[in-house]
Amino acid sequence: MTRCFIDSNIVVYANDTKAGAKQDKAIEAISACMTGGNGVVSVQVLQEYANIALKKLEQEPSVVMRQLKLLEALSVVIPSPKSVRRAVEIRETYRISFWDAGIIAAAEDADCEVIFSEDLNAGQYYAGIAAVNPLLDEVDPWEYAPGSAGQ
Repeated sequence: MTRCFIDSNIVVYANDTKAGAKQDKAIEAISACMTGGNGVVSVQVLQEYANIALKKLEQEPSVVMRQLKLLEALSVVIPSPKSVRRAVEIRETYRISFWDAGIIAAAEDADCEVIFSEDLNAGQYYAGIAAVNPLLDEVDPWEYAPGSAGQ
């Protein structure tokens, strides 16, 4: 089973009513991971979503709480001191932001093969994990859902 880590930008797009087609694609990616039982997020993803949802998207706290509960159905990675140190290493290796490196470290901790992200370079491997942009038209997130022949 391909474990798919969902970056915070995908969660934010799924909740952004002004994002148009990006919202639809983000919802599809998250739905595929939930249906397939192979989706992973981290506490960092939950925090980043909550912050942006409350500030930029101006969602009501009750809506944010409901979405957080829904996301808890995915596997949730809790960072450890070791994963923070690993994020520093990844940051140096790939010359990316510490926060992006934290996403990769969490995906690595969860033995993910794929990170769904718009921020990382699609097609590039980070610490052996493929970055896939599920917002692109040519990407079918259902290909990553176990037992799915596409939806």
